Amino acid sequence: MKPREHLGTAKVPGGEDLRLFRRGDDFMIVLDRNELMNSRMSGSEKALALMTLERLPTRAGRHLLIGGYGMGFTLRAALGALDAQAKVTVAELVPEIIEWARGPMAELAAGCLDDPRVDLVHSDVAELIEEGQGRYDAILLDVDNGPDGLTVPANDRLYAARGLSQAMRALKPGGILAVWSAGSDEAFTRRLKSAGFIVDEVAVKARENGKGPRHVIWFAQRRG
Repeated sequence: MKPREHLGTAKVPGGEDLRLFRRGDDFMIVLDRNELMNSRMSGSEKALALMTLERLPTRAGRHLLIGGYGMGFTLRAALGALDAQAKVTVAELVPEIIEWARGPMAELAAGCLDDPRVDLVHSDVAELIEEGQGRYDAILLDVDNGPDGLTVPANDRLYAARGLSQAMRALKPGGILAVWSAGSDEAFTRRLKSAGFIVDEVAVKARENGKGPRHVIWFAQRRG
């Protein structure tokens, strides 16, 4: 097996360092001993976008908010399915993530950050949610390994009752809050329902070929 090559370290505001590794053609982003992302496992990240769009009311010019660029799988999948009038706001708190996307992972990014429909914002996604009254058709969150603040402890506010109420207000009628997770969480499902969402929890395989570990996506829809 080829050794891992350390390509860079990112300082996460209020959290632990992220490290980028490459092994052959594969990239990995690691937090402490947790492998948060791997370029070989993109199926569930793409499903986060595509399955959300399938559930949304049909309307032109939809506006999506994506929390966490990661390796761009969710963004690229969304752009491939949206019309030319659509808008995708990407909130990325860690500037090195974008530097990596434009640097060693530029081939993987495939120019998605330069798409005219993309508005890249260096910000905490929680702040955009709090400011966005009825602004978004969908909010897609993949900023932690699940509904808790693993990457940044302050992210807990996204998944608490107050954060879910703010997400509800930021969505248009019929809009969807979609949350990616490495595993299920019954308490989070209950909080989504208590916040007034219509909740669909779906298990998705990590790889597009149906293999790999099982991940979970919550699709929480605001009533129309």
